[in-house]
Amino acid sequence: MAPLLTSVHCSSSYPHPSPRRITPSPVSATTPPVLRRTRTRTRRQLQRCFCSQYAGKRQPPPEPDSPQQMERLFSNLNKATMKHEPGSVTSAIFLVAGTTVGAGILAIPAVTQEAGFLASAVICILCWLYMVVTGLLVAEVNVNTMCELGSGGVSLVSMAMRTLGTFGVRTACLSYLFIHYALLVAYVARSSDIITNSLGIPLWESATLFSLAFGGVCYFGSQRLIGAVNGFLVAGILASFTSLVVVASGNLHWSSLLEANFAAAPQSIPIIALSFVYQNVVPVLCTNLEGDLSKVRTAIVAGTAIPLALFLVWDGVILGTLPDLAGSSTVSDPLEVLRSSNGIVGPIVEAFSFLAIGTSYIGFILGLSDFLADLLKLPSGQNKPLPYILTLLPPLVLSLLDPEIFFKALDFAGTYGVLVLFGVFPAAMSWSERYSDELEAPVPPIVPGGKFTLSVVTGGALLVIVSEIFKDIMQLQGLH
Repeated sequence: MAPLLTSVHCSSSYPHPSPRRITPSPVSATTPPVLRRTRTRTRRQLQRCFCSQYAGKRQPPPEPDSPQQMERLFSNLNKATMKHEPGSVTSAIFLVAGTTVGAGILAIPAVTQEAGFLASAVICILCWLYMVVTGLLVAEVNVNTMCELGSGGVSLVSMAMRTLGTFGVRTACLSYLFIHYALLVAYVARSSDIITNSLGIPLWESATLFSLAFGGVCYFGSQRLIGAVNGFLVAGILASFTSLVVVASGNLHWSSLLEANFAAAPQSIPIIALSFVYQNVVPVLCTNLEGDLSKVRTAIVAGTAIPLALFLVWDGVILGTLPDLAGSSTVSDPLEVLRSSNGIVGPIVEAFSFLAIGTSYIGFILGLSDFLADLLKLPSGQNKPLPYILTLLPPLVLSLLDPEIFFKALDFAGTYGVLVLFGVFPAAMSWSERYSDELEAPVPPIVPGGKFTLSVVTGGALLVIVSEIFKDIMQLQGLH
């Protein structure tokens, strides 16, 4: 529901950014207008609004000190009933949690086996803290951009244009496309392998069947059908995960959980960071929660804490049932070992893997097809197949060219996509917004530490990226 501005009782407290010239977004005709950066520094007073809980009704607002009031940027109103519909923090938490839990969880045991559970748990917690900070930075920039636009629904493109200019928008678009195509390739490759093992059909048939089935649901299905399919898959994920934990924990070697090889731990950072991606829904949170950063912060912290617990349990159960893995890189995928060694665990692992891929695949198909339609000015929606063809065909072809591409694609997406778009970019946008003379930041920073924190966020992402580039170059030299 598009937010509408209501009549509110206001008191002046923050400087309001001056009006800026507005130009259409170069990427999407449907996204809010993008602010072109100007050098004017004329300032007016931004009005902090104390909105009554009776927003949308014809009643006089209470006094500013009334306990019935709460601070927000605007009110979400139902256009039909004209009633205030504030966003639910609980729903926001589950939105973050559902977005975070995806197929990346399947690769965590494989990339952490050499480090052992204890060392990988430390890395997992550090990655969680890092991704929480970057998500809060995205929220901070998003709300400040909403202050300038005067409405919700601010896209990442609008944020990049306002803070980093045209170059920032282009880099954001390239990173977005890279992440989505890399992950779609990984999903098709992994799902086709599962279908082939289950049905005994060739890989090309499995990959085509998976792409057509789930792509067809996205293309032909209504929102209700897609929601029902996704709900069924999520219920299956929870059931299969619970079953896997119960069955596999019977063979758990508790001493294996204390194994640690910290020297091997950093190599798991790209995929673990990829597993904590949720920042693409932060603009949605900011709009649904009416720009209330306190609620947004609660949703981000709590919503990512749930996947953190899930990842730790998953990694502990898998590595704990396979002792003496720390310091050894001989096992390519612990899930494959469990599937082949335990007749009960195998089908459960396959079901969990397929369902986790399915939920992620649907979301990425819908997101990328809409993005391509906006980016290339193509027709979108049902009976407009071109965006879906451009979304489904390249990953299908690439997955067939290299059936073993699952881990490679996840590693590349985590290193060169996620750490750029959701690591370097949030810090760069926040730095520009906080310390540039050209921009206003009416909302106080919600991430403390100033330039030091922003430098650590940027430096951490760049360090991992540079080290991965160096590793890839060494591997290429070793091939010749």
